[in-house]
Amino acid sequence: QEPDPALGNGGLGRLASCFLDSMATLNYPAWGYGLRYRYGLFKQIITKDGQEEVAENWLEMGNPWEIVRNDVSYPVKFYGKVVEGTDGRKHWIGGENIKAVAHDVPIPGYKTKTTNNLRLWSTTVPSQNFDLGAFNAGDHAKANEAHLNAEKICHVLYPGDESSEGKILRLKQQYTLCSASLQDIISRFESRAGDSLNWEDFPSKVAVQMNDTHPTLCIPELMRILMDIKGLSWNEAWSITERTVAYTNHTVLPEALEKWSLDIMQKLLPRHVEIIETIDEESEEAPDAEKEDPEYELDPFAKYDPQLPRVVRMANLCVVGGHSVNGVAEIHSEIVKQDVFNSFYEMWPTKFQNKTNGVTPRRWIRFCNPELSAIISKWIGSDDWILNTDKLAGLKKFADDEDLQSEWRTAKRNNKMKVVSLIRDKTGYVVSPDAMFDVQVKRIHEYKRQLLNILGIVYRYKKMKEMSAKDRIKSFVPRVCIFGGKAFATYVQAKRIVKFITDVAATVNYDPDIGDLLKVVFVPDYNVSVAEKLIPASELSQHISTAGMEASGTSNMKFAMNGCILIGTLDGANVEIREEVGEENFFLFGAHAPEIAGLRQERAEGKFVPDPRFEEVKEYVRSGVFGTSNYDELMGSLEGNEGYGRADYFLVGKDFPSYIECQEKVDEAYRDQKLWTRMSILNTAGSPKFSSDRTIHEYAKDIWDISPVIMP
Repeated sequence: QEPDPALGNGGLGRLASCFLDSMATLNYPAWGYGLRYRYGLFKQIITKDGQEEVAENWLEMGNPWEIVRNDVSYPVKFYGKVVEGTDGRKHWIGGENIKAVAHDVPIPGYKTKTTNNLRLWSTTVPSQNFDLGAFNAGDHAKANEAHLNAEKICHVLYPGDESSEGKILRLKQQYTLCSASLQDIISRFESRAGDSLNWEDFPSKVAVQMNDTHPTLCIPELMRILMDIKGLSWNEAWSITERTVAYTNHTVLPEALEKWSLDIMQKLLPRHVEIIETIDEESEEAPDAEKEDPEYELDPFAKYDPQLPRVVRMANLCVVGGHSVNGVAEIHSEIVKQDVFNSFYEMWPTKFQNKTNGVTPRRWIRFCNPELSAIISKWIGSDDWILNTDKLAGLKKFADDEDLQSEWRTAKRNNKMKVVSLIRDKTGYVVSPDAMFDVQVKRIHEYKRQLLNILGIVYRYKKMKEMSAKDRIKSFVPRVCIFGGKAFATYVQAKRIVKFITDVAATVNYDPDIGDLLKVVFVPDYNVSVAEKLIPASELSQHISTAGMEASGTSNMKFAMNGCILIGTLDGANVEIREEVGEENFFLFGAHAPEIAGLRQERAEGKFVPDPRFEEVKEYVRSGVFGTSNYDELMGSLEGNEGYGRADYFLVGKDFPSYIECQEKVDEAYRDQKLWTRMSILNTAGSPKFSSDRTIHEYAKDIWDISPVIMP
């Protein structure tokens, strides 16, 4: 009955949860900070029109795990103005004041007494902000205005930011998280230091890891507190800040490397803009980046075109203001160094490093797949692998053992039976547990290429329809193709992809000629609870992003740990998974990252010649076989040589032939169940590296400089 906490979205939020589990289990003294979103991102409902969004109701029955800390709250200010006091210090006065209140969620470690804390902030205002005069005069809305303005900061994760109100709300969220968390960290530092307070000790006692660019305001906020409130000089505050803060980059997508309008920031956070401008000036002795490419300009400010509004580049501020910058997979960290932040890398090469992501084996094998866990422990001889995944490699020597293979297949089938029930309950579709379960579950985004997957399915369906029943059975392995994931409410193209998948499902699943040979399922409202059922049951998992665009991915690791075989491009952590499990146990296709820019250029010059099979599948979609919906916008995005939303930016057409040929190899391998089971066992045996325990040990040693503290 307990709902999933609606606190994060996709891989970034889930990674933070895995990291919290590992930090507690490994006895590292660490806290997590976040906002307590009342309505989450959204609950996804699938209708005949595709995806619809409604508010999450995870707090409707209360949250039994949280402890409300009304005794722990901090003031957070917006707007106002900056004045210089007689003491020479800057003072930020006036404006709108709210209060951030702590809600603590205990994070227990596995087989250890260590329990760390996740502190979530809700926002409100003191009761004196309730306008009793207005209320008694009948103006009830005005009376409660201050409360509503404060509370809405923590209503929704990633509120739409098309409007200026939406942008201001997002910036308020980011600043609230940074300000409340830093005030809390500093308060604990001061209370522990007592009379022997020395601010020079701060970086050796505190490490702040910024999970992507959303908490970038930690840098100017820490500077503000140290200078304006604690009385330190600029140089002292800068030295402390730079040694305290570190930045993890999670994306190379330009739209995700946040840029904030200077006008909005100036209005909302005037003191922080002053500090950022000074950081900008101080860093100007750094050699300039290539001027012709404004995306990679060094300064946190963009100055390249006086006609355009100035923006603050948050990622650049992170790099300048922190002592470490890390990517989250080897290929991604190289792209970060050679492309995204090349000018910075040339200036500070030692600042950049790689920390390949990981996932917790406690949740992602032991808890979600108890039957497989028991088999692993039996064959390895103990359950030590739960805390030391290196022991999983002990399965390799049994990969061909018929007894292990038989137990392995039984566990997989039992997990598939649970998913058969889940699919029936959530969608009404009835699927066969004897078919291959082929799964792609992740945020719906063009670069993740759910469109490539569904077009591959359409091609498969078309070929089946052209054959006799006898040839069909001979040519194709039965498959259940499962999709899941949310498209952002304002991301029109992603929502079109969801609609297209559900339309294909509605046609294919009721086709009597096809029967159980092919089923297509879109599982609504994909979340951790759904993942815990789907991942153990999966046999093939698709990680098919355009090469060079997925920073790491973590679901690929979860699938591999559970003995699922991956089909994918050489992107993100796929590269390392393939190295670890063996290239013969991974289905590889598609263009490589270094080729991508050249392929796009070739397209722009009109030199790309599409494969006839790709043209055939688009024509089939347009023929109306999947209903009356208009797919012109979707298919049009794969056509033409230039223009916004055109020219197949994500190279679906380029990789399509290689993809369908690779899928034929998948069918061939699946027919030999002994071979397939061997590959499955070797995926689990090859996954030790992808434990978040390994990742956290690396962060602790190379970035945070902390050691485990064992509870007596």
